[in-house]
Amino acid sequence: MDLQQQLIFVFSALGGFNGLFLSLYFAFFSKQKKQSNYFLSALLLVLSIRIIKSVFFYFNRDLSQVFIQIGLSACVLIGPFLYLYTTAVFSKKTSKKWWLHIVPAAIIVIALSLVYPYWEHRRIWVWYIVRGIYVQWLIYIIYTGISLKPILKKLFVRDSKLKDIEVWMISIFVGITLIWLGYNIGPYTSYITGALSFSFVFYLLVLFWIFKRKKNTMFFEEPVKYANKKIEDVDAIAFQEQLHTVIKEQQLYKNSNIKLNDIARQLQVPSHYLSQFLNDNLGKSFSIFINEYRIEEAKRLLAGESKYTTEAIGYECGFNSKSTFFTTFKKITGVTPAQFKNEQK
Repeated sequence: MDLQQQLIFVFSALGGFNGLFLSLYFAFFSKQKKQSNYFLSALLLVLSIRIIKSVFFYFNRDLSQVFIQIGLSACVLIGPFLYLYTTAVFSKKTSKKWWLHIVPAAIIVIALSLVYPYWEHRRIWVWYIVRGIYVQWLIYIIYTGISLKPILKKLFVRDSKLKDIEVWMISIFVGITLIWLGYNIGPYTSYITGALSFSFVFYLLVLFWIFKRKKNTMFFEEPVKYANKKIEDVDAIAFQEQLHTVIKEQQLYKNSNIKLNDIARQLQVPSHYLSQFLNDNLGKSFSIFINEYRIEEAKRLLAGESKYTTEAIGYECGFNSKSTFFTTFKKITGVTPAQFKNEQK
């Protein structure tokens, strides 16, 4: 084996084995126990089996016939798992009929393997069974493409911005399509084309994963902002009163470095609960919410006989700069602090 062949072997084999390890990660070690993650694990598993078989068969024609049959049979599940993963990512409900895409196909290919073992009926496998599997794989690619049609349309619409999860799903779809194409043009180029296609696509997707994780998002899943979009009205009213009392009595808004987490700790609630309440029940960000308290205090001081200058009032109320105080005051009240003070005379 010369240097070129060694490099091809290493690159293609590593893609297959890394795909296998990543499959095990999603199946057993991923923090998110979601149906979509299990489908992604299964998709990587069957792809890796197919790729590993291709790599070793390319470099060793005396490879075990059983292993060749297993590798070819795994292809029958690539299309179904691609489709199931795609629908699971965008569906809010857990699919209970997913097995209809898996079990019948698996039973058929197992039955064919028993009736027509590869080592005894190689011609039947090459000319009929494998071609039938590739047709089935293509059909699922088409179905997946149809389910991704609204997203794919965005690629041709000017100023249309794709979400991260949409970019990821298009990458998966295109990647699997390229791998299918690689195997089908193999007879006209090289048998190893499909394996190399997988390794190339795999490493591109891994790079995307690393990039995504640096942005503190979960693995290729559009983060659910909150568990429930809106706190019930009865709970919200009670919580709002408690929040108002704590902020006013302790004058938390006067702390220019106050954070949402600090107030959540005072209320003894998770920070995401407070954030959910502000965003979904009050329709405000934390900065706007806390600044409203600061402006109310500033208005009280401006309207009275205060010993503070206008600038000092801003600092007293919790603003960390004169410009921020003036800008925020006008944004909330519609007038500058000086204009407001003059109106009180």
